[in-house]
Amino acid sequence: MTTPNCTSLFAGRKLFYMNIHNLIRDLREPAKTRIVLLVADGLGGLPLKPGGRTELETASTPNLDACARDGMTGLSIPVLPGITPGSGPGHLGLFGYDPLEYRIGRGILEALGINFPVGAKDVAIRGNFCTLDASGKIIDRRAGRPTNEKNKAAVEKLRTIKIPGVELFVESVKEHRFVLVVRGDGLGDKVIDTDPQAVGVRPLQAEGSDPPSKKTAEVIHAFVAEAMKVLASEAPTNGITLRGFATYPKIATFADVYGLKAAAIAVYPMYKGLARLVGMDILDPGTTLQGQVDTLKKVWTDYDFFFLHYKYTDSTGEDGNFPAKVQMIEKLDAVVPDILKLKPDVFIVTGDHSTPSKMKSHSWHPVPTLLLSDLCRTDEVTSFDERSCLRGGLGQFQAQHLMLLAMAHAGRLGKYGA
Repeated sequence: MTTPNCTSLFAGRKLFYMNIHNLIRDLREPAKTRIVLLVADGLGGLPLKPGGRTELETASTPNLDACARDGMTGLSIPVLPGITPGSGPGHLGLFGYDPLEYRIGRGILEALGINFPVGAKDVAIRGNFCTLDASGKIIDRRAGRPTNEKNKAAVEKLRTIKIPGVELFVESVKEHRFVLVVRGDGLGDKVIDTDPQAVGVRPLQAEGSDPPSKKTAEVIHAFVAEAMKVLASEAPTNGITLRGFATYPKIATFADVYGLKAAAIAVYPMYKGLARLVGMDILDPGTTLQGQVDTLKKVWTDYDFFFLHYKYTDSTGEDGNFPAKVQMIEKLDAVVPDILKLKPDVFIVTGDHSTPSKMKSHSWHPVPTLLLSDLCRTDEVTSFDERSCLRGGLGQFQAQHLMLLAMAHAGRLGKYGA
């Protein structure tokens, strides 16, 4: 029996999904229809005890349940069965890009999210402030989620660091997050993260896998060493971890693939970065969910596609706060009628991945998904939750196929073949 060649398999997959984008370009048709994609980050969950209810099953969601009754539901697989995705791959899949082909580091997304002008000589890196104990071990990966003011003060400390041969840019993002951009000749982005994504251990050492990336890793070693000095008295922000080393990728835009004029209505910078990467217009809704809905209303006639991102179903899951995640789901449900009053031709609600409170982290579990349209073939599902969506008419499907369904239900895809 011949062992399959992994390189050949990947090349075949890449060609397949490139052809899907070409197929969409060939079949797409102009229309005056509008699509709303509402992404509840980390939506999927788990019961705290066997046989119990998930966060979504526990929440009171009459409006989402009504959408499930009138539309169709299923479970989306962000990458592949059993693969736990980061937010980048999770969203790229929802936007219709193969997350295995487009492996985009989180650093570039964070940098784009704050509109940092990333250049050809740049390596962008996502930074977290963390709390270290006296022995240098991480006791809080997010430094207690510091205020933005505390974040900016710590960033100012990092800006004093100088490394010969490169330029360093340190930019505040939000709470415990910051962006580090290293600019110089001959730098690579194939560098292992220093974030172990665990407590009770020390941050990892950056290691490059090729000569350009080893050069980057050397810069990071020097930067981290200096960071430990300037932050030593700044607890809880007395340490840093770095991940998502990335240079600027080449990727087709949303308008090029789908022919849609798209707007992103997101609060957190990273998700603005994801949207900017694929060419969406970035709108400023302020910091509240109601502000996002109000922004949607204001620009309703200006765009064909709207990406609304809701973060708090994810952050409460990462905090392991089951009741708070239930509350955030109910808060999301409350604004659904305002969105439906605009009469979108296609309304989709899903998540980029699951974040069960039980696990306090992203997980591989398929994500509840609903699609509402006048062209839906309705199923028997009357509730929007994991258990019900398992019986839905969409079945279990790859998230990267969701945009095909959105386009079809919006009347924007013509017939294939004679």
